[in-house]
Amino acid sequence: MEHKNVSMALALLMVLVILISSGERGSCAVVQFIFGDSLSDVGNNNYLTKSLARAALPWYGIDFGSGMPNGRFTNGRTVADIVGDRLGYPRPPPFLDTSLTEDMILEQGVNYASGGGGILNETASLFIQRFSLYKQIELFQGTQEMIRTKIGREKADKFFKDALYTVALGSNDFINNFLLPVYPDSYTYSSVGFNNYLISTLKAQLTMLHSMGARRLMFFGLGPMGCIPLQRVLNSGECQKSTNKLALNFNKAASKLLDDLNAKLPNASFNFGEAYDVVQDVIDNPVKYGFNNSDSPCCTFVKGKIRPSLTCTPLSSLCTDRSKYVFWDEYHPTDAANELIATVTMKKLGLKPVGT
Repeated sequence: MEHKNVSMALALLMVLVILISSGERGSCAVVQFIFGDSLSDVGNNNYLTKSLARAALPWYGIDFGSGMPNGRFTNGRTVADIVGDRLGYPRPPPFLDTSLTEDMILEQGVNYASGGGGILNETASLFIQRFSLYKQIELFQGTQEMIRTKIGREKADKFFKDALYTVALGSNDFINNFLLPVYPDSYTYSSVGFNNYLISTLKAQLTMLHSMGARRLMFFGLGPMGCIPLQRVLNSGECQKSTNKLALNFNKAASKLLDDLNAKLPNASFNFGEAYDVVQDVIDNPVKYGFNNSDSPCCTFVKGKIRPSLTCTPLSSLCTDRSKYVFWDEYHPTDAANELIATVTMKKLGLKPVGT
């Protein structure tokens, strides 16, 4: 009798082990898929050898990991890095990472963001190589095919529906398209017509992502892009009010678009996150937020005497305290500013860090 009980116990234990191990093989982590521009790029453009928009030289990345350039267009983390960390998500590797595998995708997700990328295909064509949002979605489609081959369609569909999608771009469509007379869009459209063009294109793109499984999606709005150092140095040190107005009008239309998509698309939870008002207040009142400079970049040529310097290079000079500067280079915020933007955005969206 005792031998029979032991045999039954062993049999039950074997069944339990089989169930657990098979569950592990079929389970997938909940991950992020990130689409965007240089504000979210974590290295894709470094693999685009002909691109003129690359963060491949010091002093980019000086406050991240080993301190060497890693493809992020800042001294430290991106907003997407910070939000994902606080929500407990693994950091997605860049799509073009040569070591990327199906297992890495299942465990970490993928980041498709590309410096210079825009909602429109024609945006930032002067940079030669960059991924527009349509191209990033095309790459995501290829990723889906890989994962379906790896784990089967049913499990893959669940994996993609459970994931979090982050989309953050639009400023290049203005700064490196509409506001530059070398681009046809600058003289083809009025500001209202161009905004409508952007929003209608974005609607098609977000709808496409939904059809591919995106259910939980965060779209990040634009900040006061008329106050980035490049815009200010071209306007006698003052913010370009007309450029800021473009950002505000885009944000208003994008927010309404997400509301409309939530009402139309089944099970969609598309959220609009932005920190425009707070960032503008930081720029107007930097000391209030612990900064002492909000109008010029930390990384400049000859200690700021040559402007605009456009990118940070090994020949550039760095500010004394990077945590006190809002902007890292002529375009991009510092790690400290990104942390503030992430905090404000999460608060507005009602997102809480893991463990709170």
